[in-house]
Amino acid sequence: WKSLYQIQRERKQIMRETCSKYKSNNRRIITPYHVSRIFVEDKYRVLYCEVPKAGCSNWKRVLMVLNGLASSTKDIQHNTVHYGNYLKRLDGFDHKGIYHRLNTYTKMLFIREPFEKLVSAFRDKFEHPNNYYHPVFGKAIISRYRVNATKEALRTGSGVKFKEFIQYLLDVHRPVGMDIHWDHVNRLCSPCLIDYDFVGKFESMEEDANFFLHLIGAPQNLTFPKFKDRHSNEERTTTKITQQYFAQLSPSQRQRSYDFYYMDYLMFNYSKP
Repeated sequence: WKSLYQIQRERKQIMRETCSKYKSNNRRIITPYHVSRIFVEDKYRVLYCEVPKAGCSNWKRVLMVLNGLASSTKDIQHNTVHYGNYLKRLDGFDHKGIYHRLNTYTKMLFIREPFEKLVSAFRDKFEHPNNYYHPVFGKAIISRYRVNATKEALRTGSGVKFKEFIQYLLDVHRPVGMDIHWDHVNRLCSPCLIDYDFVGKFESMEEDANFFLHLIGAPQNLTFPKFKDRHSNEERTTTKITQQYFAQLSPSQRQRSYDFYYMDYLMFNYSKP
């Protein structure tokens, strides 16, 4: 465990240094908005800030098992995890309840290399049938960025190309708002306001996750699930797959995408691709 403790110390130090260098908001008041992505597990006293595409479905399964809502992570369906409302969120408590938990529970988040996370989200939401992302985001993206779009594409919003998706992401006048699947971790979890005790990485998920479970005294038989939650027959988004998507962009789009996620790269010590 010694080396894992050391890794945690280093990750937290880099995060704090980045915050003190770039952020002046360390004295800001924590509002329910800042904690709206944080899930609460009262039995083992855990606060988990959800970062989509960084193992969040499986983390919620683990929290449900810790909470006694299921006996095994294998028994919990995807829809139960995301739409079952079994886990409480921190913004559902009053001011006192929020502060009490922030001060006494173990606060953790798991992150992922920003470009890989982005490509993973794009593949999941736009390359598969989706009755929310296609009509809401797809239609708006196609009608704004595709020249001579077909009536069919405008009607369904299906078939968004990665390049069009990036145009939307980098557009200051986005036709549709931001979405948690491609927002900055910085914005989702407010790491400069909330002092996280544990920072795990998707890239070392198994080791980090099981170390975290050891730290909170979780039952010995509970390990982090390895299965891929959605489109399980499809290869996970790797560095190589990410490079293939980014190869479709111009050098300036690649640079601007990096600038867009600059704080996440810096704060979580990922090297520039």
